[in-house]
Amino acid sequence: MIPQQTGGDDGFDVCVLGSFMKDLVTQAPRRPRPGETIRGRAFDEYLGGKGFNQAIAARRAGARTAMIGRVGDDRHGAEFLAMLAEEGVDAAYVRRDSGWGTGVGLPVVEPDGSNSIIIVPRANDAVTADDVLAAAPVIQRSRVLLVQLEVPLPAVLTALHLARSANVLTVLNPAPSAPLPEDISALVDVVVPNEVEAESLTGLPCHGDAVLGTAPTLRRRLARRGAIITLGGRGVVVVDRPGDDEVPPEAVDAYAGWRTSVLNPLAVDTIDTVGAGDAFCGALAARIAAGDGLLSAAEYANAAGALATTRRGTAPAMPRADEIGALLTRTTVSGAPVGEHAL
Repeated sequence: MIPQQTGGDDGFDVCVLGSFMKDLVTQAPRRPRPGETIRGRAFDEYLGGKGFNQAIAARRAGARTAMIGRVGDDRHGAEFLAMLAEEGVDAAYVRRDSGWGTGVGLPVVEPDGSNSIIIVPRANDAVTADDVLAAAPVIQRSRVLLVQLEVPLPAVLTALHLARSANVLTVLNPAPSAPLPEDISALVDVVVPNEVEAESLTGLPCHGDAVLGTAPTLRRRLARRGAIITLGGRGVVVVDRPGDDEVPPEAVDAYAGWRTSVLNPLAVDTIDTVGAGDAFCGALAARIAAGDGLLSAAEYANAAGALATTRRGTAPAMPRADEIGALLTRTTVSGAPVGEHAL
Protein backbone atom coordinates (compact mmCIF):
# COMPACT_ATOMS: atom_id res chain seq x y z
CA MET A 1 0.00 0.00 0.00
CA ILE A 2 1.10 3.56 -0.71
CA PRO A 3 0.06 5.95 2.06
CA GLN A 4 -1.30 9.42 1.47
CA GLN A 5 1.48 11.99 1.27
CA THR A 6 1.71 15.20 3.24
CA GLY A 7 2.53 17.23 0.12
CA GLY A 8 -0.22 18.67 -2.05
CA ASP A 9 -2.07 20.88 0.42
CA ASP A 10 -3.04 24.01 -1.54
CA GLY A 11 -0.65 22.83 -4.24
CA PHE A 12 -0.61 20.18 -6.95
CA ASP A 13 -1.42 16.51 -7.16
CA VAL A 14 1.35 15.75 -9.65
CA CYS A 15 4.49 17.69 -10.56
CA VAL A 16 6.35 16.52 -13.66
CA LEU A 17 9.98 17.34 -14.39
CA GLY A 18 10.59 16.36 -17.96
CA SER A 19 11.08 16.87 -21.64
CA PHE A 20 9.37 18.54 -24.55
CA MET A 21 9.77 16.90 -27.97
CA LYS A 22 8.07 17.90 -31.18
CA ASP A 23 7.36 14.48 -32.70
CA LEU A 24 7.81 14.12 -36.45
CA VAL A 25 6.15 10.76 -37.02
CA THR A 26 6.63 8.55 -40.07
CA GLN A 27 4.45 5.53 -40.75
CA ALA A 28 6.35 2.96 -42.75
CA PRO A 29 6.01 -0.73 -43.73
CA ARG A 30 9.19 -1.46 -41.73
CA ARG A 31 12.37 0.15 -40.46
CA PRO A 32 14.94 0.76 -43.20
CA ARG A 33 18.17 -1.21 -43.18
CA PRO A 34 21.51 0.65 -43.14
CA GLY A 35 21.99 2.45 -46.43
CA GLU A 36 18.42 1.75 -47.55
CA THR A 37 15.71 4.24 -48.51
CA ILE A 38 12.09 3.12 -48.29
CA ARG A 39 8.84 4.90 -49.01
CA GLY A 40 6.74 5.83 -45.98
CA ARG A 41 2.96 5.64 -45.89
CA ALA A 42 2.16 8.80 -43.91
CA PHE A 43 3.68 11.67 -41.94
CA ASP A 44 2.32 13.63 -38.98
CA GLU A 45 3.54 16.19 -36.44
CA TYR A 46 2.56 16.00 -32.77
CA LEU A 47 3.52 17.65 -29.51
CA GLY A 48 5.26 15.07 -27.34
CA GLY A 49 8.23 14.23 -25.16
CA LYS A 50 7.97 11.87 -22.22
CA GLY A 51 7.61 14.61 -19.63
CA PHE A 52 5.06 16.61 -21.60
CA ASN A 53 3.03 13.52 -22.50
CA GLN A 54 2.96 12.37 -18.89
CA ALA A 55 1.92 15.80 -17.64
CA ILE A 56 -0.97 15.89 -20.11
CA ALA A 57 -1.92 12.31 -19.19
CA ALA A 58 -1.94 13.12 -15.47
CA ARG A 59 -4.03 16.24 -16.03
CA ARG A 60 -6.54 14.44 -18.24
CA ALA A 61 -6.81 11.72 -15.59
CA GLY A 62 -8.00 14.40 -13.18
CA ALA A 63 -4.82 15.45 -11.35
CA ARG A 64 -3.90 19.07 -10.65
CA THR A 65 -0.64 19.11 -12.55
CA ALA A 66 2.44 21.32 -12.89
CA MET A 67 5.42 20.91 -15.20
CA ILE A 68 9.08 21.94 -15.03
CA GLY A 69 11.38 22.03 -18.07
CA ARG A 70 12.66 24.02 -21.04
CA VAL A 71 11.48 24.69 -24.58
CA GLY A 72 13.16 26.67 -27.32
CA ASP A 73 12.23 30.24 -28.17
CA ASP A 74 10.68 29.05 -31.42
CA ARG A 75 7.29 28.15 -32.84
CA HIS A 76 7.43 24.64 -31.38
CA GLY A 77 8.03 26.08 -27.92
CA ALA A 78 5.05 28.40 -28.35
CA GLU A 79 2.89 25.42 -29.35
CA PHE A 80 3.84 23.54 -26.19
CA LEU A 81 3.07 26.48 -23.92
CA ALA A 82 -0.27 27.00 -25.65
CA MET A 83 -1.30 23.37 -25.10
CA LEU A 84 -0.23 23.42 -21.45
CA ALA A 85 -2.45 26.46 -20.95
CA GLU A 86 -5.32 24.86 -22.86
CA GLU A 87 -5.10 21.66 -20.79
CA GLY A 88 -4.78 23.50 -17.48
CA VAL A 89 -1.22 22.39 -16.65
CA ASP A 90 0.76 24.95 -14.64
CA ALA A 91 3.80 26.11 -16.65
CA ALA A 92 5.24 28.76 -14.33
CA TYR A 93 8.58 26.90 -14.32
CA VAL A 94 8.79 26.04 -18.01
CA ARG A 95 11.53 28.27 -19.43
CA ARG A 96 11.81 29.50 -23.02
CA ASP A 97 15.47 29.16 -23.95
CA SER A 98 16.73 31.45 -26.72
CA GLY A 99 20.01 29.54 -27.02
CA TRP A 100 18.48 26.17 -27.90
CA GLY A 101 15.70 24.95 -30.14
CA THR A 102 12.83 22.87 -28.83
CA GLY A 103 13.57 19.15 -28.70
CA VAL A 104 12.46 16.90 -31.52
CA GLY A 105 11.60 13.21 -31.72
CA LEU A 106 11.61 11.09 -34.88
CA PRO A 107 9.39 8.01 -34.41
CA VAL A 108 8.93 5.35 -37.10
CA VAL A 109 5.63 3.48 -36.69
CA GLU A 110 5.17 0.09 -38.35
CA PRO A 111 1.83 -1.39 -39.48
CA ASP A 112 1.35 -3.40 -36.26
CA GLY A 113 1.67 -0.20 -34.20
CA SER A 114 5.19 -0.92 -32.90
CA ASN A 115 7.65 1.95 -32.99
CA SER A 116 11.27 3.01 -32.66
CA ILE A 117 12.33 6.59 -31.95
CA ILE A 118 15.36 8.87 -32.40
CA ILE A 119 15.35 11.91 -30.12
CA VAL A 120 17.34 15.17 -30.38
CA PRO A 121 16.91 16.79 -26.94
CA ARG A 122 18.14 20.35 -27.69
CA ALA A 123 16.62 22.64 -24.99
CA ASN A 124 15.88 19.63 -22.80
CA ASP A 125 19.63 19.15 -22.37
CA ALA A 126 19.88 22.66 -20.91
CA VAL A 127 17.67 21.93 -17.88
CA THR A 128 19.83 22.48 -14.80
CA ALA A 129 19.75 21.74 -11.10
CA ASP A 130 19.27 25.49 -10.57
CA ASP A 131 16.11 25.37 -12.69
CA VAL A 132 14.81 22.67 -10.38
CA LEU A 133 15.82 24.48 -7.20
CA ALA A 134 13.91 27.54 -8.42
CA ALA A 135 10.82 25.33 -8.71
CA ALA A 136 11.23 23.83 -5.22
CA PRO A 137 7.96 25.37 -3.91
CA VAL A 138 5.99 23.56 -6.62
CA ILE A 139 7.74 20.22 -6.11
CA GLN A 140 7.37 20.33 -2.35
CA ARG A 141 3.68 21.27 -2.48
CA SER A 142 2.78 18.32 -4.70
CA ARG A 143 1.61 14.87 -3.71
CA VAL A 144 3.62 13.06 -6.39
CA LEU A 145 6.78 13.97 -8.32
CA LEU A 146 7.06 12.18 -11.68
CA VAL A 147 10.42 12.19 -13.50
CA GLN A 148 12.04 10.53 -16.52
CA LEU A 149 15.58 10.61 -17.98
CA GLU A 150 15.13 12.83 -21.05
CA VAL A 151 16.55 15.79 -19.10
CA PRO A 152 20.02 15.79 -17.46
CA LEU A 153 20.45 13.48 -14.49
CA PRO A 154 21.68 16.23 -12.09
CA ALA A 155 18.34 18.00 -12.53
CA VAL A 156 16.44 14.75 -11.95
CA LEU A 157 18.41 13.93 -8.81
CA THR A 158 17.91 17.44 -7.45
CA ALA A 159 14.15 17.10 -7.92
CA LEU A 160 14.13 13.71 -6.20
CA HIS A 161 16.08 15.08 -3.22
CA LEU A 162 13.69 18.04 -2.90
CA ALA A 163 10.70 15.72 -3.00
CA ARG A 164 12.16 13.32 -0.47
CA SER A 165 12.86 16.18 1.96
CA ALA A 166 9.17 17.15 1.82
CA ASN A 167 7.75 13.59 1.98
CA VAL A 168 6.47 13.87 -1.60
CA LEU A 169 6.06 10.46 -3.22
CA THR A 170 8.40 9.96 -6.18
CA VAL A 171 7.86 8.00 -9.39
CA LEU A 172 10.77 7.37 -11.78
CA ASN A 173 10.21 6.32 -15.38
CA PRO A 174 13.86 5.45 -16.24
CA ALA A 175 13.56 6.22 -19.92
CA PRO A 176 15.66 6.34 -21.93
CA SER A 177 17.71 3.90 -19.87
CA ALA A 178 20.92 5.37 -18.41
CA PRO A 179 23.36 4.56 -15.59
CA LEU A 180 21.93 5.56 -12.20
CA PRO A 181 23.60 6.16 -8.82
CA GLU A 182 23.78 3.13 -6.55
CA ASP A 183 21.79 4.97 -3.86
CA ILE A 184 18.92 5.92 -6.19
CA SER A 185 16.57 3.59 -4.30
CA ALA A 186 16.68 5.94 -1.31
CA LEU A 187 15.06 8.66 -3.47
CA VAL A 188 12.58 6.68 -5.60
CA ASP A 189 9.33 5.26 -4.24
CA VAL A 190 8.06 3.63 -7.45
CA VAL A 191 10.06 2.77 -10.58
CA VAL A 192 8.31 2.16 -13.93
CA PRO A 193 10.51 0.92 -16.82
CA ASN A 194 9.50 -1.03 -19.89
CA GLU A 195 11.00 -4.48 -20.41
CA VAL A 196 14.01 -3.22 -22.42
CA GLU A 197 14.82 -0.65 -19.74
CA ALA A 198 14.32 -3.20 -16.96
CA GLU A 199 16.77 -5.58 -18.62
CA SER A 200 19.31 -2.78 -19.03
CA LEU A 201 18.97 -1.69 -15.39
CA THR A 202 19.16 -5.16 -13.86
CA GLY A 203 21.09 -7.23 -16.37
CA LEU A 204 18.31 -9.80 -16.06
CA PRO A 205 15.91 -11.08 -18.74
CA CYS A 206 12.31 -9.97 -19.14
CA HIS A 207 11.21 -12.49 -21.75
CA GLY A 208 8.43 -14.89 -20.82
CA ASP A 209 8.06 -15.83 -17.18
CA ALA A 210 11.59 -14.60 -16.43
CA VAL A 211 10.12 -11.15 -15.82
CA LEU A 212 8.56 -12.48 -12.59
CA GLY A 213 12.07 -12.87 -11.20
CA THR A 214 13.41 -9.64 -12.67
CA ALA A 215 10.67 -7.42 -11.23
CA PRO A 216 11.46 -8.05 -7.53
CA THR A 217 15.17 -7.47 -8.21
CA LEU A 218 14.33 -4.20 -9.95
CA ARG A 219 12.28 -3.13 -6.92
CA ARG A 220 15.06 -4.03 -4.50
CA ARG A 221 17.71 -2.12 -6.46
CA LEU A 222 15.82 0.99 -7.56
CA ALA A 223 12.78 1.72 -5.40
CA ARG A 224 11.66 1.96 -1.79
CA ARG A 225 8.06 0.88 -2.26
CA GLY A 226 7.23 -0.70 -5.60
CA ALA A 227 8.19 -1.51 -9.17
CA ILE A 228 6.17 -1.86 -12.35
CA ILE A 229 7.47 -3.29 -15.64
CA THR A 230 5.33 -2.49 -18.68
CA LEU A 231 5.50 -5.27 -21.28
CA GLY A 232 3.57 -3.82 -24.22
CA GLY A 233 1.31 -6.48 -25.67
CA ARG A 234 2.19 -8.89 -22.84
CA GLY A 235 0.75 -6.76 -20.05
CA VAL A 236 2.17 -5.28 -16.86
CA VAL A 237 4.01 -6.74 -13.86
CA VAL A 238 3.60 -5.02 -10.49
CA VAL A 239 5.67 -5.61 -7.35
CA ASP A 240 4.16 -3.98 -4.28
CA ARG A 241 3.31 -4.43 -0.64
CA PRO A 242 0.06 -6.36 -0.15
CA GLY A 243 -2.87 -4.58 1.48
CA ASP A 244 -6.11 -5.83 2.93
CA ASP A 245 -8.18 -4.09 0.23
CA GLU A 246 -6.28 -5.54 -2.72
CA VAL A 247 -6.69 -8.84 -4.52
CA PRO A 248 -4.65 -11.81 -3.26
CA PRO A 249 -1.19 -12.22 -4.79
CA GLU A 250 -0.69 -14.53 -7.71
CA ALA A 251 2.93 -15.07 -6.75
CA VAL A 252 4.95 -14.01 -3.74
CA ASP A 253 8.56 -13.08 -4.41
CA ALA A 254 11.59 -13.95 -2.32
CA TYR A 255 11.50 -10.71 -0.36
CA ALA A 256 9.22 -11.05 2.66
CA GLY A 257 6.18 -8.79 2.60
CA TRP A 258 6.30 -8.16 -1.18
CA ARG A 259 4.35 -9.78 -3.97
CA THR A 260 4.37 -9.88 -7.75
CA SER A 261 1.11 -9.34 -9.64
CA VAL A 262 0.39 -9.59 -13.36
CA LEU A 263 -2.09 -7.41 -15.24
CA ASN A 264 -2.94 -8.62 -18.72
CA PRO A 265 -3.38 -6.03 -21.50
CA LEU A 266 -6.92 -4.88 -22.21
CA ALA A 267 -8.48 -5.87 -25.50
CA VAL A 268 -8.40 -2.85 -27.82
CA ASP A 269 -7.67 -2.26 -31.51
CA THR A 270 -4.07 -1.06 -31.44
CA ILE A 271 -2.93 1.28 -34.22
CA ASP A 272 -0.01 3.21 -32.68
CA THR A 273 1.96 2.42 -29.52
CA VAL A 274 3.86 5.74 -29.40
CA GLY A 275 3.09 7.38 -26.06
CA ALA A 276 1.32 4.40 -24.50
CA GLY A 277 3.94 4.14 -21.75
CA ASP A 278 3.58 7.86 -21.05
CA ALA A 279 -0.20 7.51 -20.76
CA PHE A 280 0.43 4.72 -18.25
CA CYS A 281 2.89 6.76 -16.16
CA GLY A 282 0.79 9.92 -16.08
CA ALA A 283 -2.40 8.08 -15.15
CA LEU A 284 -0.51 6.03 -12.55
CA ALA A 285 0.81 9.18 -10.88
CA ALA A 286 -2.66 10.74 -10.91
CA ARG A 287 -4.22 7.77 -9.15
CA ILE A 288 -1.40 7.44 -6.61
CA ALA A 289 -1.89 11.13 -5.82
CA ALA A 290 -5.59 10.41 -5.33
CA GLY A 291 -4.72 7.79 -2.70
CA ASP A 292 -4.99 4.53 -4.64
CA GLY A 293 -2.80 1.57 -3.75
CA LEU A 294 -0.17 0.68 -6.34
CA LEU A 295 -2.04 -2.26 -7.85
CA SER A 296 -5.30 -0.31 -8.16
CA ALA A 297 -3.42 2.63 -9.70
CA ALA A 298 -1.70 0.24 -12.13
CA GLU A 299 -5.04 -1.23 -13.24
CA TYR A 300 -6.26 2.28 -14.04
CA ALA A 301 -3.00 3.13 -15.80
CA ASN A 302 -3.21 -0.13 -17.76
CA ALA A 303 -6.50 1.06 -19.24
CA ALA A 304 -5.04 4.50 -20.00
CA GLY A 305 -2.11 2.95 -21.84
CA ALA A 306 -4.42 0.68 -23.81
CA LEU A 307 -6.58 3.59 -24.91
CA ALA A 308 -3.54 5.56 -26.06
CA THR A 309 -2.73 2.80 -28.55
CA THR A 310 -6.11 3.21 -30.26
CA ARG A 311 -5.30 6.68 -31.65
CA ARG A 312 -2.36 8.23 -33.43
CA GLY A 313 0.02 10.74 -31.92
CA THR A 314 1.52 11.33 -28.52
CA ALA A 315 0.13 14.04 -26.22
CA PRO A 316 -3.12 14.32 -28.23
CA ALA A 317 -3.61 10.56 -27.72
CA MET A 318 -3.60 10.77 -23.92
CA PRO A 319 -7.05 9.60 -22.73
CA ARG A 320 -9.36 11.47 -20.36
CA ALA A 321 -10.73 10.18 -17.08
CA ASP A 322 -14.21 9.46 -18.44
CA GLU A 323 -12.74 7.36 -21.27
CA ILE A 324 -10.54 5.39 -18.90
CA GLY A 325 -13.45 4.79 -16.54
CA ALA A 326 -15.65 3.64 -19.41
CA LEU A 327 -13.06 1.13 -20.61
CA LEU A 328 -12.58 -0.26 -17.11
CA THR A 329 -16.33 -0.60 -16.67
CA ARG A 330 -16.74 -2.26 -20.06
CA THR A 331 -13.95 -4.77 -19.52
CA THR A 332 -15.11 -5.62 -16.01
CA VAL A 333 -18.63 -6.29 -17.23
CA SER A 334 -17.51 -8.25 -20.31
CA GLY A 335 -15.02 -10.34 -18.40
CA ALA A 336 -11.95 -9.07 -20.24
CA PRO A 337 -8.69 -9.40 -18.29
CA VAL A 338 -8.39 -6.58 -15.76
CA GLY A 339 -7.03 -8.28 -12.65
CA GLU A 340 -4.15 -10.65 -11.94
CA HIS A 341 -3.36 -13.37 -14.44
CA ALA A 342 -0.49 -15.55 -15.59
CA LEU A 343 1.72 -14.27 -18.38
